[in-house]
Formats: sequence, C-alpha cells, structure tokens
Amino acid sequence: MTQVAHTRDELVAALDGAGGEVAVVMTMGALHEGHGRLIRTARQRSPFVVVTIFVNPLQFGPGEDFEKYPRTLEADLGACRAEGAAVVFAPGRDDVYPGGAPSITMNPGPLGAILEGASRPGHFSGMLTVVEKLLRLTRADVAYFGEKDFQQLALIRRMVLDLELGVEIVGVPTVRESDGLALSSRNRYLSEQERKSALALSRALREGAGHSDPAAVLATAGKILAEEPGVRLDYLELTGADLGDVPDEGPARLLVAARVGATRLIDNVPIVLRKEA
Repeated sequence: MTQVAHTRDELVAALDGAGGEVAVVMTMGALHEGHGRLIRTARQRSPFVVVTIFVNPLQFGPGEDFEKYPRTLEADLGACRAEGAAVVFAPGRDDVYPGGAPSITMNPGPLGAILEGASRPGHFSGMLTVVEKLLRLTRADVAYFGEKDFQQLALIRRMVLDLELGVEIVGVPTVRESDGLALSSRNRYLSEQERKSALALSRALREGAGHSDPAAVLATAGKILAEEPGVRLDYLELTGADLGDVPDEGPARLLVAARVGATRLIDNVPIVLRKEA
C-alpha cells in the first residue's frame, strides 16, 4: 500500500517503516511513462521506493511556465500506486522551504553555465538546491533520474561526489513515444502540427548518431533541424560523455534544445566516435 506524506513529520513516520535501502525518484508531477520506468527500475532493486512530487519554484526563470506547469496530483498518486511506490512525498512550498526562499543555494559551477545553464540562468542552482534537500529529507540511499535531462543528471552526480552525500545516482535511458519523441510533461502543450514538427529533434539526433565523425554528426543533425520551419533551434552540441570536450574517439553525447511553438523541448542521445581508418 502506498503511503502519502504531505509534511516532514508524515514523511519521517513513513520512512521509519523502510527497514532497508531507500530508493528515491524525484518528479515535478504530471507523471508519464518515463516516470513509470524510473519507478519500475528502482523497484527492481529496492522494495522501498519514495516518489517525490514537488513543482520547485527555484528552478523556473522569468517568463517560464511555473504557474501553468501541469499539476495533476490525484492522477499522479494513482500512477504511483499502480507502480508500487511505498511512499509519495508531495509537500507544499513551506514544507520544502520552511524559512521562505533560501538565501543560500547551490552553485552549479562551470558545468552549470553551459547548454541549459546558458539558456536558463539560475535553473540549475534551483534544481540542485531542491535535490540536495530532498535527498536528505527522504534519507535516500540511491536515487534514479532520467537521461533525457542529461545535464541535470551530470550535475547531480557531481554535487553528490563533491559534497560527499553518500547517495548512489543511477541514470535511466530516455523513454520515447512510438514515433521517437522523447516523453516530457511539456509535450501536452504541443498542437497536432507542432508535435509533427517536434519529431525533427529526435530524427536529427538519431541520424546524426549514425555517423562516427564529429563534423558529419553535427552537419547531418543540423541540416534536419534547419529544414524544419516549425523548430527554432536553441543549441545543438556534441560533447564528451561527461559533457566535457569532444574526444577523438569513444563515447560522446549529442544534445539539442529548441522551441516548437511556445514549448521548449530538449533531447539527447549517446554516440560513439571513431577515427577514420
């Protein structure tokens, strides 16, 4: 049976019954199959899975969609019960930030200044701040995050390492619709035509990843995106597997962000680069 905790005291009472490893899946609600995959992956290892549902105001910048971000708590609770979560922690803002907006927040460092960090100033500071708080509040031993938000995953891993938080961070591959579109809570904002245009993102990544030469990877992906009039590109970047410099050969990452209509979407794929013979 899934317990629902809205306050810190209720969470403490629920966690007292863990009796072993605590696995955590952090969400902002509006759950979809991607979140379901995270919960199922966590349950394969840990019988006690805590799902957090909290729309974190600190990670939304001016003009972003905090107020209209979908809040579907009852449906989300049903999804968590169906997936066998032990606890859902769905706090209010005052439960997460009892002293009001924090005056001390996480500094994401150089890795937080590129890609999404360059496009959304302050986003990663707010994200890391709430993740650190929730890791401590849930007494997490292991936490699962989707690879769709790959830079977020990389920053969380770095924070846990640098601050010696003692939590294992597990990345779970991106879940996609049958047509290739990466699952996202923001997909619901797309009109029928915009959704067709949005498919250019996953197609560009897929075809770009079919090459092993960096120039060919970017040229192929860039051409597909440029030919889709409904897509306004923010960035298309090839990086190392850890978001560092592109290697001469070996694992790398191809990442994209773009606006389709009023909706901003991100996606990425792993890629292996090889030197030409």
